[in-house]
Amino acid sequence: MTSDKETGVGETAGLSEASLDERHAEKMARKKAARDRIMATKSGDKGLIIVLTGAGKGKSSSAFGMILRCVAHGFPCAVVQFIKGAWDTGERRLLTGHFGDLCQFYAMGEGFTWETQDRARDIAAASAGWEKAKALIAEANLRMVVLDEINIALRYDYLDVNEVVEFLESQKPDMTHVVLTGRNAKQELIDAADLVTEMTLVKHPFRSGIKAQPGVEF
Repeated sequence: MTSDKETGVGETAGLSEASLDERHAEKMARKKAARDRIMATKSGDKGLIIVLTGAGKGKSSSAFGMILRCVAHGFPCAVVQFIKGAWDTGERRLLTGHFGDLCQFYAMGEGFTWETQDRARDIAAASAGWEKAKALIAEANLRMVVLDEINIALRYDYLDVNEVVEFLESQKPDMTHVVLTGRNAKQELIDAADLVTEMTLVKHPFRSGIKAQPGVEF
């Protein structure tokens, strides 16, 4: 059983609002001082390799959120879609229709693997996407390149994960961020990344018979 001491219940019982405000201010001041000490040790800038993976929803959504941040800062950026190229997505409409001067957008996929049912065709599409991705990443003026659903292509061995990792580690410009999305990211890619987030599936409406919704999934 959890005690009142462990939960903090009782520590503030009977205190006036003024006393509560004072305790809160003191606590936040200590937190700020600790945070300032941590931040004082961080001074380096680096283009990051970012992996967004996991079974939960939000991987591409997070990547496009970062792309919009780049656009808001006026940073040139690019997107290569490896699987969902056949989809008419909201992010594609927005970026190509309103921010094409800042964000290059290439839909290289032909749909999910169970839709094409053609391994050779899927490999060819993934290879073409990777060639475009390499050319974009090599452009030092691009602040961020998103490789949307590339992890799916790597999972099915349409691309060689070792080639992808070697290119990112040796050819990526120092200040270029590369974001790689898709579930089941390979360990070699995770090991090479600077930032890895795994989206955990807790609930999803699809399991309740609800189809993908515009504005939520695409």
